[in-house]
Amino acid sequence: MGRIVVGVDGSDSSIKALHWAVRQAELTGATVEAVNSWEYPATSWASMMPGMPEDFDPQALATISLTEALEEALGAEGAAAVSKVVVIGNPAQALLDRAKGADLLVVGARGHTGLKATLLGSVSLHVTQHAPCPVTVVRD
Repeated sequence: MGRIVVGVDGSDSSIKALHWAVRQAELTGATVEAVNSWEYPATSWASMMPGMPEDFDPQALATISLTEALEEALGAEGAAAVSKVVVIGNPAQALLDRAKGADLLVVGARGHTGLKATLLGSVSLHVTQHAPCPVTVVRD
């Protein structure tokens, strides 16, 4: 059995990528691994932000967000069949790291092209250039 890695951040494009990955897994017998990542704000912005509460747990919040996105998109039973991975780090790098040894990496595209994609640091652009496995970009 193979493994399909899919980036899921809760956006419409990532949910479309999730549906595509699940359908592909049904055809190939692969497992699906949904990946979400989070980062602390850049230190230059930290002085502008109020202090974070002691009980603030971004890992737990990201895990809840991923679980809710999967359940909303696939239902409870479908979500239970998907492996959930939440990591700290840049989204593109997190996907590249998880894609090592995978048969396929699936990401959504928000439709940014050209200069806007470059300025925003398009995850789909980055992973298509650096992935260790084939990549499918699901567009609207």
